[in-house]
Amino acid sequence: MINIQGITKSFGNLQVLKGIDLHIGKGEIVSIVGPSGAGKTTLLQIIGTLDRPDSGSVTVDGINVSGLSTNKLSDFRNRHIGFVFQFHQLLPEFTALENIMIPAFIAGKGRSEAKARAEELLQFLGLADRANHKPNELSGGEKQRVAVARALVNEPAVILADEPSGSLDTKNKAELHQLFFDLRDKFGQTFVIVTHDEQLAAITDRTIHMKDGLLMPESTITSPNDPTTTTV
Repeated sequence: MINIQGITKSFGNLQVLKGIDLHIGKGEIVSIVGPSGAGKTTLLQIIGTLDRPDSGSVTVDGINVSGLSTNKLSDFRNRHIGFVFQFHQLLPEFTALENIMIPAFIAGKGRSEAKARAEELLQFLGLADRANHKPNELSGGEKQRVAVARALVNEPAVILADEPSGSLDTKNKAELHQLFFDLRDKFGQTFVIVTHDEQLAAITDRTIHMKDGLLMPESTITSPNDPTTTTV
């Protein structure tokens, strides 16, 4: 699902990524961990086509995105990748249902199709009764689940999450973490999650350790899609 070869990235004189090779299979839930400044978020942004590497190639869902134009990248991102951030970033003037529908409108879907998909997701996430509530009427956990639904509305192949449970209490964290696995089982998405949460990292299919812009060689995997254990 994701294939990265030789990725480097610098900001001025600071080299943030120093040659990353990484393969992530379809349906995997992968966590990326490491100290602040290790390059985790930069790597996630490059996978999500929010930033371009200085060198190397990135293939997502069978498409080499490295050479796509800005407009084509934007279209690819909206159709193939969903994003979940630490803070929900819901638009306060719209209801939960409307927030979820927005990416579908951007992708060119009609109102009835977008509404049906958003309602399906709200039902699956246990939020059907909150569809017409605005963000200030929702709890923190409900807001983050709406954000997850928004990320899923266009049925992307990949979900990228940056500290998705960082602003939640213990109960809502556990519920969100379980939700990722429930969604993978129902919809088959691949999840890549940057996190400092050790409990979340411990339950993912694979934990990738980063330090100083490099992947640590001791990272291993036991994937449900590949029962063998492999060194990154």
